[in-house]
Amino acid sequence: MKQIVTLLLLFTAIIKPQSTSSKQIVDLRGNWKFEIGDDKKYAEPNFNDKQWGEIFVPADWENEGYPGYDGYAWYRRTFTVPASAQNKNIYAHIGYVDDVCAVYINGNIIGEGGSFPPDFQTAYEQEQQFLIPGKFLRFNQENVIAVRVFDSHLNGGIVKGKIGIFEHSDPMQFVVRLPDQWKFKRGDNEEWKKPNVDDSKWQELIVPAQWDFQGYRKYDGFGWYRVTFEIPANIQKEDLVLMLGKIDDVDEAYLNGERIGYTGRIKSDGTVGKIREEYQEIRAYDIPASSIKFDNKNVLAVRVFDDMLIGGIYEGPIGITTEKEYRKWNRNKPRKYQNDENNFDRFLQKLFDE
Repeated sequence: MKQIVTLLLLFTAIIKPQSTSSKQIVDLRGNWKFEIGDDKKYAEPNFNDKQWGEIFVPADWENEGYPGYDGYAWYRRTFTVPASAQNKNIYAHIGYVDDVCAVYINGNIIGEGGSFPPDFQTAYEQEQQFLIPGKFLRFNQENVIAVRVFDSHLNGGIVKGKIGIFEHSDPMQFVVRLPDQWKFKRGDNEEWKKPNVDDSKWQELIVPAQWDFQGYRKYDGFGWYRVTFEIPANIQKEDLVLMLGKIDDVDEAYLNGERIGYTGRIKSDGTVGKIREEYQEIRAYDIPASSIKFDNKNVLAVRVFDDMLIGGIYEGPIGITTEKEYRKWNRNKPRKYQNDENNFDRFLQKLFDE
């Protein structure tokens, strides 16, 4: 049996948020509403928290009137985001949490740090930052952030670090920024790569973010993502690159039904080759001009297989950039996982899979 706990410790140490520049939009340092105990209704934006106490954030809750307390507690606070932040990369920074946290915006979960009991895993050494999808926010209106925390022992709470709502800059210049929520379906069917598939009843997931906290906890296996977007004709002379960030574990990417890239090996019979350390690779796939519909709807489908622990498209950068811009961003690390449906590697895969 695999040493799950040891691997989880190693994995969570690796998946730190990618380094990007950011600026604070809303300062959330200060007094928050606070209640010990646990009830999922505390995440609801209309929940009446007037009877709750107040606590300063960031600080150990032991030093704020709750000495010796171990267990669950909730934090809540209201905030307003200006309309000028629309269509930006907006993140909630929760600093360092001892031990585990789940963060909600207006009742919608946006991320977790660590793992709650019964599969407890601390994340107290990791700075917590979570993407907030634009549709979760009410711009120029009151919003509610709620944070569920579990502390195992010793100090507990939102203990230190930057606390607020931040705008993150793109790590490179994108010519197309992809939506922050994609369609998702558990399972595997190669027909799902086709652009005319009806995905209207598929679930929407935040991208990038692990699929586990979004309804697929402990799920290991196949899942498909789909997203629709336009590519303007004024860039058709550029060589384009699809950035898919980091995916756990292996994947195949299809644009308008044509496979444009892959990492790892999904065999023609649907089985998966040996899993190595693909989850650490940043995906960057050349987009053939022949697969693009300029000034029209394009459908990207991503087939993902997760072997164990967390799964999905869990970290950026996500978007479409030019070859020139990609090389500028990543001069010293050539892409290793390029693909052509007719290339020799694909031929060998089919030959030996049969």
